[in-house]
Amino acid sequence: MSNRVSKDIWNKSKDGAHKEERSFIRYAIIAFGVFLLVIFVKKDSVVRWVQAKYTIHKQEKQMEYFQKEIARLDDQIELLSNDKDSLETYAREQFHFAEEGDDVYLIQE
Repeated sequence: MSNRVSKDIWNKSKDGAHKEERSFIRYAIIAFGVFLLVIFVKKDSVVRWVQAKYTIHKQEKQMEYFQKEIARLDDQIELLSNDKDSLETYAREQFHFAEEGDDVYLIQE
């Protein structure tokens, strides 16, 4: 595109033989401006959509993790509710319970 065409692109009286070319350039500039407005400036911009998608993905991963954790804890509750030996083992490991006659050694770190 020549320097003459790019100069004063908004003045329609100077279009002359390059009318279609200059009109296209004007529309392209306006379309690019609207594109930038939609991408970066508006409240519901594409950037915010991408951020929201990332947040949703992260929260879905957390939900999946917590659902697995809930299932694991439900299984553990079921096991501890029905089996006295497993309840005793759990109490010894977690709360350091001991039976009579057991030797208990406390090791300080």
